Amino acid sequence: MIRTITTRPLIQNEFAIFGDVLEVTGKPDNIINQGMCGRHHDLANMDFSTGQAGISLFNATARSLPFMLEMMERHPNGSQAFIPMHQNPFLIIVAEDKKGKPGTPIAFLSGPGQAINFHKNIWHGVLCPLHAPGLFAAIDRIGDGPNLEEHWFKKAWTII
Repeated sequence: MIRTITTRPLIQNEFAIFGDVLEVTGKPDNIINQGMCGRHHDLANMDFSTGQAGISLFNATARSLPFMLEMMERHPNGSQAFIPMHQNPFLIIVAEDKKGKPGTPIAFLSGPGQAINFHKNIWHGVLCPLHAPGLFAAIDRIGDGPNLEEHWFKKAWTII
């Protein structure tokens, strides 16, 4: 039996237990730069047990649907934000924790101009751009000690 998961649009109220959807909605909090720029301020709950926030660039290989989900990971000591440096959709896979392992995964497809922040200790899939380039800015914990836990499924999930 094939285990399948159908993607759904990335909407904040459905994603909220896993993290933050970063996007421009509504009026900006401030108008800056001589009235030429709207600032939408403090959109993510960045949370680190130790260490500090760092900005890295990730250049991921584009994937395609259907996608075989074999592994999920989480970061117990810090949140992790991914900001695409393009307007292409990307696949976001998350799961609630079930006794130290990921529960049934949920798959989202981002829309243009959307980014995400996984809250600390949230099970998620690997970075999955669906088109090249797979260039993302990432803001996450930089510090000593491990901050990665992986779970490999005995049977893969198919994301469609």
